[in-house]
Amino acid sequence: MNDRKGDRRTARRFGAGEHGIVAAHVRSGGAVAVVDVSAGGALVEGQHRLIPGALVELHVETSGRRAAVRGRVLRCAVARLYAAAVCYRGAIAFDACLPWFLADSRHEYHLPGAEPGRVGSTPTVL
Repeated sequence: MNDRKGDRRTARRFGAGEHGIVAAHVRSGGAVAVVDVSAGGALVEGQHRLIPGALVELHVETSGRRAAVRGRVLRCAVARLYAAAVCYRGAIAFDACLPWFLADSRHEYHLPGAEPGRVGSTPTVL
């Protein structure tokens, strides 16, 4: 299903083979795997359920840089069930653009109801 007509994304997504993130965790939520990421949000998987509407801080690291970006959980669902564990998949919309991917985005990402033309403050680069 590659029909872009129904795609509501405003920024290009980078999948696991493209984004270069080697480690990620949600503060107070544990380690997560980044399924895909853009300047404005991320889809992550982990063993802790993310509560929709909750504010979270996602810490991401590549081989050469680290950043912490705040955002809001849009949705979360069970992705897989194992005999001894549950894997959740959650979508996070960032309050501010993750600058690593901003140059590759054709459109500015903003949350509904946010001031037009302003995404927010710059994420903390560690």
